[in-house]
Amino acid sequence: MVGGAIKAAVADALLTFMWIFCASSLGALTYLVSSTLGVAPGLPSLFITTFLIFTLLFIFGFIGDLLGGASFNPTATAAFYAAGLGGADSLVSAALRFPAQAAGAVGGVVAIVEVMPLQYKHMLGGPSLKVDVQTGAIAEGVLTFIITLAVLFIVIKGPNSVIVKNWLLSMSTVSLIVAGSSYTGPSMNPANAFGWAYVNKTHNTWEHFLVYWISPFVGAIVAAWVFRILFPPPTKEKKA
Repeated sequence: MVGGAIKAAVADALLTFMWIFCASSLGALTYLVSSTLGVAPGLPSLFITTFLIFTLLFIFGFIGDLLGGASFNPTATAAFYAAGLGGADSLVSAALRFPAQAAGAVGGVVAIVEVMPLQYKHMLGGPSLKVDVQTGAIAEGVLTFIITLAVLFIVIKGPNSVIVKNWLLSMSTVSLIVAGSSYTGPSMNPANAFGWAYVNKTHNTWEHFLVYWISPFVGAIVAAWVFRILFPPPTKEKKA
């Protein structure tokens, strides 16, 4: 079991590194595409961002499957486990996967900061608290609850088409990012928040731990419990 947990942690670290590296460049990519097409800021630019996220989700879903079900978001790992959909995951596995995802995020942030051209570096940056700590914690928890419930429903009960699923996930993600932009960034992914906070040397503060770790995990696990109540996992009937 420990060997499988270590393998899952390594896969998570690798996938998280790649995700943070790519996702952090979405602002610059959106700007480049918009400028090339002559698209004005606003809804057209949001559509471009949504399409780019859709593309990343499609690609990373394929890579995650190749890596044995790797994940780049600790709250997603916790939510699927709490919803009874974690497969072979256990507390031992989670204890290894969460730090691995955080380490992968740090590597991804460091890498993208190093390779991003100077004229676009101002477009890089992670989630940041724009309100008081209590409001930020509530906002991040609620947003993570909503996105987790949406992900569980779309992935488990949603359409069979992978393309439609990824498009729904993309629209949900962009909508919540816009909704939470004036509160916490938002992150809805503790690993992503930790990566940027580590580089900015704010990772060891109580505010970071409360807003970007405790609240998202609470929101994700509550969402998983709600999903489990609404859609109980199938149980195997005992043989007579």
